[in-house]
Amino acid sequence: MTSPIDETAQSTLMADIPHDQETKITIERKGQIVLIGINRPYIHNRLDPEATEGLASAYDAYDRDPSLRAAVLFGHGDCFSRGVDVDAFKAFAQSGKKMMDGPGFIDPLGRTKPALTKPLVVAVHGDTWNMAHELFLVADIRVASEDTEFGQDENTHGRFPGGGATVRFPREAGWGNAMRFILTGDHWGAKEALRMGTVQEVAPNRDAALAKAVEIANNIAACGPLGIKTSLASSHMALEDSQTALARLDDQYRALFTTRDFREGRDAQAQQRPPVYEGR
Repeated sequence: MTSPIDETAQSTLMADIPHDQETKITIERKGQIVLIGINRPYIHNRLDPEATEGLASAYDAYDRDPSLRAAVLFGHGDCFSRGVDVDAFKAFAQSGKKMMDGPGFIDPLGRTKPALTKPLVVAVHGDTWNMAHELFLVADIRVASEDTEFGQDENTHGRFPGGGATVRFPREAGWGNAMRFILTGDHWGAKEALRMGTVQEVAPNRDAALAKAVEIANNIAACGPLGIKTSLASSHMALEDSQTALARLDDQYRALFTTRDFREGRDAQAQQRPPVYEGR
């Protein structure tokens, strides 16, 4: 098994994709972090197959770009997203084509491998429904505007949450909390999400939520990237098998002990200066 701190991924320089009417997924680099925006406000940011693949491609490019250390996902316009563009996905299904067929994609719903190995922060506002809530649950840290309305109401439409909520929502919020909303289709707000633990920060408005998410991402980016990736790998492993995760800790720590970043952290602390991490 490849160590999570090995730099084996192909170097990729993730390029900006500007915000305009034709762009479904925007990319904005800000130093060592990148902002990834869902940009279909004319249809409440519902994701069609092209936008979903664009998001999957952006996640892959971010994960492979050694100059980027944290990402922020957000939505342009009046809401984060109302989830799936049902008509577009129905037409795609009838075409016989496959989604994310081949390399260069990381499933933004986290259902298949490969998975993100670097941190993802999400900032949501307004309607955050169904698939959008499932995208939100994939993130490592979550910020919500006070006006956020969450929904996982597929059962009221004769469907069910097929993007991961049946797995992640009970794990994150507790069985009863998740079933309360999955089985009834009732919506809930940011304060209820904070109570359940699916949200870590509540901000007064959209701009403040995005600013807080960027602040958190920058704080992550200031840390040693090898330690961050190892922390994520260990934590994800623990969700599947806590005993295996515990047994791996010594090996993971020894691998970090030999890195330049580990020495830099010690030197910076002794010299009372900010560390300069290089990811090696």
